[in-house]
Amino acid sequence: MPVITSSLSNDQQNKLLSLLGNVRLHLLYKASIHGYTAAAFHSRCDTQGPTVIVAYNSAGFVFGAYTSKDYTQSNEEVIDKEAFLYSISARRYKPLKVSGITGKCAFTDVDSGPDYGALVFLYEDEPAVDSNPGTSFNFKDTDMHGDDLQLTEFEVYRVEDLGDLLTKPWRNIQWTNTKKQQLMEAILNYEPSVKMVHQARVLLVGPVGAGKSSFFNSINSAFRGNMTSQAIAGTAESSVTTEFRTYTIKAKKGGGAVPLILCDTMGLEDNLDAGLDIKDLVSIYNGHIKDRYQFSLSGPLLSDAPGYKKNVTLSDKIHCVVYVVETCKASILSQKMRDKFVAIRKKANQLGIPQILLMTKVDDACPLVGEDLKNVYRSVYIQKMAHELRESLGIPLNCVLPVKNYSQELEVEQNTDILLLTAVEQMLNYADNFLENQVVEDQGGVCGDPEINSSMISALMNSDSE
Repeated sequence: MPVITSSLSNDQQNKLLSLLGNVRLHLLYKASIHGYTAAAFHSRCDTQGPTVIVAYNSAGFVFGAYTSKDYTQSNEEVIDKEAFLYSISARRYKPLKVSGITGKCAFTDVDSGPDYGALVFLYEDEPAVDSNPGTSFNFKDTDMHGDDLQLTEFEVYRVEDLGDLLTKPWRNIQWTNTKKQQLMEAILNYEPSVKMVHQARVLLVGPVGAGKSSFFNSINSAFRGNMTSQAIAGTAESSVTTEFRTYTIKAKKGGGAVPLILCDTMGLEDNLDAGLDIKDLVSIYNGHIKDRYQFSLSGPLLSDAPGYKKNVTLSDKIHCVVYVVETCKASILSQKMRDKFVAIRKKANQLGIPQILLMTKVDDACPLVGEDLKNVYRSVYIQKMAHELRESLGIPLNCVLPVKNYSQELEVEQNTDILLLTAVEQMLNYADNFLENQVVEDQGGVCGDPEINSSMISALMNSDSE
């Protein structure tokens, strides 16, 4: 008997799972093995609980239907508010999800192929689909299946819930006001291990809309004790931030500066000619780009340009890089975006800069965390996303930190502050690791010939091996 394996690629499976939540898929039926007939479908898929149909065509579309109800051949219309149709295609970054029309049934439980009205699978016992958008579900044929109704494969999976909360948290956090005050005190009393450096310099890097600017505003709010919006934040297809900014945080209104500078940049974009240029990033790493430099779409900043800072000290360099990724998009990062992260990590590793990854919007990603932030390290879904980011971006798990930025709140909240401040404490620890590894000649400057250092940087930026 042949071994039955899924036809889903890893990317397709991740995108499908992003629609289904914290589940695993168990393959029940594969038409190329069991036959393209309604009888074969029902013999393996009836009374299996929640299932998802996965249909493939030669146009490159993977599309189908999810239902939380059983197939039983009852000849009745089945109402299922959780049911949806979907489509995955290389043409789209995100999968298409189509919910049912209000008041309409999800599917008709007949003895023929799965009948969702708008899509009828195994139509007339053939490797084909009948498409009738507007019947129970509404979509455009070109978006759902590219007008290709002939199937190259047809599969059905049982959708198995993995549970919502872990018995024990995968990290122990003290959710108390005492802990919050301890974190604040430790951060305010931080002194860099190199005396010539007075503030740790941390760079935020991430895709458009991941929450870099919002993270700064949230940290600033935590220390001020009220909502702030110093950095421009928002959602757009291209980066809201178009210049390099360095932000100093104040402890309370009119208070002293926190020993931390957060640096914000343009967002990363899929296209090679859009978003932050990696050569500009290396200049930032080495302290050569001035505050408020306006990034150019025509190319990276050159060493003879006005915005280029030639004479730098250890204080100007980046001491820790923080990658910012939206949690619910962790499993559907495009390959182009992953490649950019790999290239950026390689540059940072060559310069010996430690790195941390922030998983933002955890409250949006998991409803249980949205209800109670203290569930963040008990959420199976959040843990799963942390492991996926660790694997896909090559970040050690102890460097992956879930956080919640302030977005709709009008007042600061203790548990949100604890997660934010825990992340800042780790940034300072890692910045100290970087500083301790630097060769310092004296308390007035960095050891080494500046011209030699510039040559090394130039070679690094233009290396063909990158």
